[in-house]
Amino acid sequence: MQRQGFIGGTAAFRIRVTGGLLLAAHLAFVAWYTLRPLDVPWVMPANLRPFDGIRADYALGWATGVRRTAGAMALLAPLGVLLPMAGGRLAVSRLGSLIRTVTATALVSLAVEMLQTAVPGQVVDVDSLLLNTAGAALAHAAVVPAGRAWLRRREARLPAAALLPEEPAQGRTPTIPRVGIAPWSDALPPSSP
Repeated sequence: MQRQGFIGGTAAFRIRVTGGLLLAAHLAFVAWYTLRPLDVPWVMPANLRPFDGIRADYALGWATGVRRTAGAMALLAPLGVLLPMAGGRLAVSRLGSLIRTVTATALVSLAVEMLQTAVPGQVVDVDSLLLNTAGAALAHAAVVPAGRAWLRRREARLPAAALLPEEPAQGRTPTIPRVGIAPWSDALPPSSP
């Protein structure tokens, strides 16, 4: 039985669990990669102006600019797929799903940037926040709608009995429609005057 648009069945449970585990592993990697202290001879000042860091990267050459931009976009791009996968929702609005995923990714990226202020050698860069979020949005748009459509088609092909949990071998447990319970006045001991 499906409720609230969640995927039903054992396969869906495995998808949600796998998504949750991969999400936790990826966030642990991101924390290690972005919050480890770096041994550098000097530290660049923080970049708080949007697109200044990107312009500076491309000023060093197209190859350097593309490499740094692609690296920043790829860092949190898996969140675009893993967040909806861990959520397990099948019948949701594409726009609503994209907005939720982009918002969550932006908050994760913002948290990483704020935590970097206390890490030696790491520098806060607003362009990283923008590129991380854009990478997750692109990954979400490229993979999630097609994956959900595939799961909906797969679910439609399965017989209804395959989606319901299996009954125990001995059959259903009988239910009693009404159990005779004494009214409160009969159940309480008489009060002493």
